Amino acid sequence: MAIWSDIGADAREFERSDYGQVRVSKHGLPLEMIGGTPVLPGSPPWRLQAVGKRFLDVTLSAMALVVLTPLLLVVAVAIKLSSPGAVLFRQQRHGKDGVPFELYKFRSLCNEVADPSGVQQVLPSDPRVTRVGRVIRATSLDELPQLFNILRGDMSIIGPRPHPIGMLAGGVPYETLVPYYHRRHAVKPGLSGWAQVNGLRGPTVDPVVARERIDHDIAYIQNQSLLLDIKIVLLTLQRQFLTGSGV
Repeated sequence: MAIWSDIGADAREFERSDYGQVRVSKHGLPLEMIGGTPVLPGSPPWRLQAVGKRFLDVTLSAMALVVLTPLLLVVAVAIKLSSPGAVLFRQQRHGKDGVPFELYKFRSLCNEVADPSGVQQVLPSDPRVTRVGRVIRATSLDELPQLFNILRGDMSIIGPRPHPIGMLAGGVPYETLVPYYHRRHAVKPGLSGWAQVNGLRGPTVDPVVARERIDHDIAYIQNQSLLLDIKIVLLTLQRQFLTGSGV
């Protein structure tokens, strides 16, 4: 058995064993790989942890919806008054085990030019984004309707972000760029995740950044715990709702 050496969060490789096993650091979370493919945990999280995670999901999402109801109403009215079309944008995305579900977002694009499939990603200075859309995307307010997805059990507070079906990365299907892409579907997708709080969000045009996003997702799956989820929640509140827009 390899003994891993702790050489810091920015190191690319910790140690290689005789069996081709490599551990790399993803902003402090170890990612274990064998033969270039990440290793998933041998079994799902033990039952008490799974129950605790669901309790955290329901409690936090319900509390957030109660507290944020006035803000949600203001955003909904602003969207309705600023451009024609529905307030909510609905889109099929990959869920746990790759099973599709309908994700909710506040609509941030002009209704007549929005791509329901999500394959055509929103880029910086995209002319399809409405004036209100720019504000809610810059503050991640467009993601808040996913609190209903969490209550329904489609999503979790923390997990890999759910991607549109057929999403491209570096101009090719994500599955082509990253052969082990589907392994990120081993858990429920999340409103926020380890990749997002470490700056890996937005368009997946750059193939290097796109691959890093998947590696961070799988590092989270390998190391998931309730304490890690709480840490990501706090980092999300600190970083994500003040800057940028994610997918």
